Amino acid sequence: MADEAKAKGNAAFSSGDFTSAIRHFTEAIDLAPTNHVLFSNRSAAHASLHHYADALSDAEKTVELKPDWPKGYSRLGAAHLGLNQFQEAVSAYNKGLEIDPSNEVLKSGLADAQASASRSRAAPSSMPNPFGDAFQGPEMWTKLTADPSTRGFLQQPDFVNMMQEIQKNPSNLNLYLKDQRVMQSLGVLLNVKFRPPPRDEVEVPEFDMAESSRKEPEFEKKREPAPELEPELTEEKEKKERKEKALKEKELGNAAYKKKDFETAIQHYSTAIEVDDEDISYITNRAAVYLEMGKYNECIEDCDKAVERGRELRSDYKMVARALTRKGTALTKMAKCSKDYEPAIEAFQKALTEHRNPDTLKRLNEAERAKKEWEQKEYFDPKIGDEEREKGNEFFKEQKYPDAIKHYTEAIKRNPKDPKAYSNRAACYTKLGAMPEGLKDAEKCIELDPTFSKGYSRKAAVQFFLKEYDNAMETYQEGLKHDPNNQELLDGVRRCVQQINKANRGDLTPEELKERQAKGMQDPEIQNILTDPVMRQVLTDLQENPSAAQKHMQNPMVMNKIQKLISAGIVQMK
Repeated sequence: MADEAKAKGNAAFSSGDFTSAIRHFTEAIDLAPTNHVLFSNRSAAHASLHHYADALSDAEKTVELKPDWPKGYSRLGAAHLGLNQFQEAVSAYNKGLEIDPSNEVLKSGLADAQASASRSRAAPSSMPNPFGDAFQGPEMWTKLTADPSTRGFLQQPDFVNMMQEIQKNPSNLNLYLKDQRVMQSLGVLLNVKFRPPPRDEVEVPEFDMAESSRKEPEFEKKREPAPELEPELTEEKEKKERKEKALKEKELGNAAYKKKDFETAIQHYSTAIEVDDEDISYITNRAAVYLEMGKYNECIEDCDKAVERGRELRSDYKMVARALTRKGTALTKMAKCSKDYEPAIEAFQKALTEHRNPDTLKRLNEAERAKKEWEQKEYFDPKIGDEEREKGNEFFKEQKYPDAIKHYTEAIKRNPKDPKAYSNRAACYTKLGAMPEGLKDAEKCIELDPTFSKGYSRKAAVQFFLKEYDNAMETYQEGLKHDPNNQELLDGVRRCVQQINKANRGDLTPEELKERQAKGMQDPEIQNILTDPVMRQVLTDLQENPSAAQKHMQNPMVMNKIQKLISAGIVQMK
């Protein structure tokens, strides 16, 4: 919104409507009070209307906000020059040149200021000549650019040279008065309209710029409408004062919040809200204090106000998102059951539609996770879980595996800590050929109860089916550590040994060998062994240098890797 008002101000300034430009720049400043460019532009507009005191105030604010910006000192020097404060103008231009020594505008302004200072010292009692002053300062070029009748002259090099000569020495005006372009420019600068000359040659009287008593050329003054009081200027001033007061209260509130003095912070934020109701940040800040104090209902109420008011004012979507996020956070703090998280999740989702903030997304995920945990707690009933597992067992015996899975799943929901339900469902998945699901359930079973032998047998059965005999062997052996006499685990080890020995003897059919090698190549561990430079040398020595290979085989780590390659069918020993 500030950019829109600034654009309107620039357009008005370019068209010569300096009063409207000032109004638009003021609106922009109210929306962006720390933007130095806005103060600079308004200073130029004030100077164009000869309101040099106001121009000086804005120029000083520009320099205060952006002390390393050369243009600010150009505005400052021009304002001082308009107020006949020549030494201050010289000082301002010099400061600007310290920052940007090659700035032509500052150089020209400094020359004008120094020339004016010299004339002031040479004739302190003389009256300022209106024609000489009209050509002083950089604002001359601004006026000529803004007026449609003189704007085109600035594209003509001879005209620009004449105006520069007049700027350097106003007495040179006498040399160029016969040029109608100069006369037209003089009228624009003096805000007067000269009578048009007759077609015949006109004798133009010369002017002595040092004497103000000489007769001036006849001219017809423009009829200017009587200035009308603009009530909105007073309103804008009051609005600006209110905003400044509210900002001070906000700063005091922020300071108190950092000190954990929450009551004082609330007082300052409340005052800011009363003074300026067009900035929802005061409301969201107070909501943050209520959140810290544990006053969640008050926090939610403030957040709702901020969202409603923000929509009315078309506030920044980030501010609205912040209010919604704060509301969601307060609701999660108050949640005592799964349903209590629903409005919090809704608030976070709305906030993300306004602005996708990583913190809000994190809070949404946490709320959804907490809701799920509450649902599990509320649904938890071990007795019903046992009943559902038994129903699943009956369907398993009847080989109705999908129905059995349905009851085992319900048993898990009722009691997520029951390893038997996971084990039984893994068996169903294995029967249906859903090996990844079966493996996942078997691993969860072992995680819940590492001593439950069924979990190991379920997992190893899936691995054996996938012809991962080495992995199946390791799983069976791990189960035997907890139950050494378990016949199912012992039989599993025996079957794995048979398959591994069969591969080692080369008794596999070409199809079986090809399939086993393809599966082995998908194993990341096998891939790492084959890409290891040391192991590549070992494999080369096995083929070409038997004596070196014998030394390699004495290394337990190398031998273990060779065995894995043999088991995978990648390497065959004859």
